Amino acid sequence: MPVAIITGASKGLGRALAEALAARGWDLVLDARTPAVLKETAERLETYGTRVTALPGDVTDAGHRAALVAAAWRLGGLDLLVNNASALGAEPLVRLEALDPDGLRRALEVNVVAALGLVQEALPLLRASGTGTVIAISSDAAAEAYETWGGYGASKAALDHLAAVLGAEEPGLRVWAVDPGDMATDLYAAAVPDDGDPRPTPASVVPGFLRLLDERPASGRYAAPALLEGQR
Repeated sequence: MPVAIITGASKGLGRALAEALAARGWDLVLDARTPAVLKETAERLETYGTRVTALPGDVTDAGHRAALVAAAWRLGGLDLLVNNASALGAEPLVRLEALDPDGLRRALEVNVVAALGLVQEALPLLRASGTGTVIAISSDAAAEAYETWGGYGASKAALDHLAAVLGAEEPGLRVWAVDPGDMATDLYAAAVPDDGDPRPTPASVVPGFLRLLDERPASGRYAAPALLEGQR
């Protein structure tokens, strides 16, 4: 069975992706910072008959990243790495004039440095897979200038660039930066707590990710909503 590592997998998009893959028979290594919620998610996914390893921890910890990859190796290898864990840098979001440098550092550490560290740890297994794939969860804030989204957007723009370079350096892999679009997630609620407008559920954009896995287009940046419409 194929094996995936998904970070930030206890809820939101990470959990929705994990459930879709479990339904397809994938074995999973899941990461999140909240042990109880992660445990509940793993138990739910095991009902699909798949093997699930749940490792609570912080992706900025090199030892934790190594443990995630080791868990994938014990399941038979690694075919897909989803760098989904994210930090906003401030909750709620603030204008750049008020952004605490420590908050920006945290966003960069989680969204960029840790993501690269996990890719580096996982590369031998991904190269050996034959269908090795890396998905970096991006944001439209990486490409557009939205007030208060500067720190988070800068970190996602950096992640996009790392993904683009990785795709050029590793032609044997597929490396996709994917913007899932606006979603009703805890992350968005923490970013903009006074925004009550309805938004799509994470599960509603998962078919766009599955289309990428099925069709395996060239490495690059994609938008999940456009994939749902059959457009890039």
